[in-house]
Amino acid sequence: MSDWARLVDQGLVRRNVRLDALTTYKLGGAARWYAEVRSYADLARLGEAWAGVGESDVLVLGKGSNVIVADRGYRGLVIRLVGEFLSIRHHALRIESGAGVGLPRLARSAVGEGRLGLEFMVGIPGTVGGGVYQNAGCHGKEMVDVLEEVEIFDLPAGHLQMMSPAALHLRYRASEVQPSQVVTRAWFGFSRGEQSVGLERMREITRWRRLHQPGGTLNAGSVFKNPPGDAAGRLIDDRGLKGLRVGKVRVSEKHANFFVAERGATSQDVRQLVERVRRLVRDATGIDLEPEIRFVGFSNEGVVV
Repeated sequence: MSDWARLVDQGLVRRNVRLDALTTYKLGGAARWYAEVRSYADLARLGEAWAGVGESDVLVLGKGSNVIVADRGYRGLVIRLVGEFLSIRHHALRIESGAGVGLPRLARSAVGEGRLGLEFMVGIPGTVGGGVYQNAGCHGKEMVDVLEEVEIFDLPAGHLQMMSPAALHLRYRASEVQPSQVVTRAWFGFSRGEQSVGLERMREITRWRRLHQPGGTLNAGSVFKNPPGDAAGRLIDDRGLKGLRVGKVRVSEKHANFFVAERGATSQDVRQLVERVRRLVRDATGIDLEPEIRFVGFSNEGVVV
């Protein structure tokens, strides 16, 4: 029995696990291979066995808040970090968080200890690992502004390494973290302050989201990155595209950079609407909007034209 078959037999790796319930759009097919990893030991075993399979497609899935999985599914390995990757530790000079921790939870934990600076994370519906991977941000702050150090497990090489934000080249909604590199833990700086100040700041962010974003709907957050000096939502709105629909997915009437899915929608509906809006904005303005959401499992998945 191969190492990979042994992990399947032991239940660490499962076959054909549907991913729709694990994304905020509730869309998409199944992962050929799926592993919920609870410990560093399991991650090391998974990496060693995966290297023996000779395949390379890996998706680390957090809250699924920025991912569109193809209706046909994903033919590679999907990893979710649970167990010991869900811990938060407050040290004297910085905050340590497992990569599976939700960013809103981390923000509230920090404020609860009178540690300020991470409040913006309450408005990001993803995990620490995903936030590092994409340098997530909102309300004028990004992960790079508070991130001090990152622990990464290199799946093919099978070893852990510590990396600085500079080494990861964190920039607007992007980094040099590779798909085969699993962010496992991160450390954040903070400033001391009154808990009440942090609580009010989080309430402000939450109120703003309720007023300006289509909460309570199936969506994946901002669809496009903001171009330099402008806002993707404004460009879409100015073209009169609110309400534009493909199948069961439409441009939100509340915020034009959010695309909302209805019951019966497909991932292909989302993909086609993204392509159509991108073309219409580009034809009218010359500005080529770059998707912020990730498409996985599609043919030519890196190309949205």
